[in-house]
Amino acid sequence: MTPVEGAADAFCYVTSTGRRTGRAHTIEIWFAASPAAPVLYVLTSPRSDTVANLGRRPSCTVRIGAVEHRAEARALEPGSDEDVLARRLLLAKYQSPGSSDLEHWGTSAHAIAFDLDP
Repeated sequence: MTPVEGAADAFCYVTSTGRRTGRAHTIEIWFAASPAAPVLYVLTSPRSDTVANLGRRPSCTVRIGAVEHRAEARALEPGSDEDVLARRLLLAKYQSPGSSDLEHWGTSAHAIAFDLDP
């Protein structure tokens, strides 16, 4: 059982602070939870505003259902054990069995981890 409540939900909502405006910016995004720690993983475009915002200010909030968590975002090193885990978990959650429709996304997107405050 994962330590993250709502881990089976389809989406989470990440609120970052705009790097230029300083205003809250929320996105809806697919996620997977680590089975061993209170960590969430997402895959996104490396050129997204959210990636740029989190690179400047990694403190953020992540909401799953009605539960909001304070979190610290960090980019995963491509090819690291945690990067491989994140991609495996996300593909297992969202890719239909026997399908390869998400393979490109699963190998080319930018992986981010969110360490959730307890």
